[in-house]
Amino acid sequence: MIFREVEDRDLIGRTRRGNVDAYNLLVSRWEKRIYNYLLRLVGNREDAMDLAQEVFLKAYQNLTKLENQARFGPWLFRIAHNEAYSLLRKPKSDSQPVDEKPAAAGFGRMLPLETSLAVERALERLTEDQREAVVLKVCQGFRFEEIAEVLETPVSTIKSRVYTALEILKASLAPVGSKS
Repeated sequence: MIFREVEDRDLIGRTRRGNVDAYNLLVSRWEKRIYNYLLRLVGNREDAMDLAQEVFLKAYQNLTKLENQARFGPWLFRIAHNEAYSLLRKPKSDSQPVDEKPAAAGFGRMLPLETSLAVERALERLTEDQREAVVLKVCQGFRFEEIAEVLETPVSTIKSRVYTALEILKASLAPVGSKS
């Protein structure tokens, strides 16, 4: 990770000096993580793609405001968080897409698709705050301090959200008939 941070800092410096190709490399490094994070927040592929483009545009436009280049990742996720919640605050249109998730089959051993659907359903049981903290911790691999920075929330609150959410997920995903 240290090597990557050094590379990111170099790319940021080159971008600040007007090298657009350097920024394109930064985008290619971070786009999947940002897109997946946004998809988990907004639940719609097209919205997540649009938001990801907006995130990278805003990051490019504001790159000179980034004081600590080593904090590029959390800074980028903070922009993504703000963009997602801006979209989520907008009034919903009448033509909402129908939930297309098929019901999971009742097999003792779940197949990958069924596992994915079970995880998605379990994540839906969490509050938005818990879900976002878990996604940042588990899916994105951020440290608690970085999550606190992204969400502008105390580290102790982030830890509480993550641990509570993990307990809920553990109970939701436990095989039927097993008791902890």
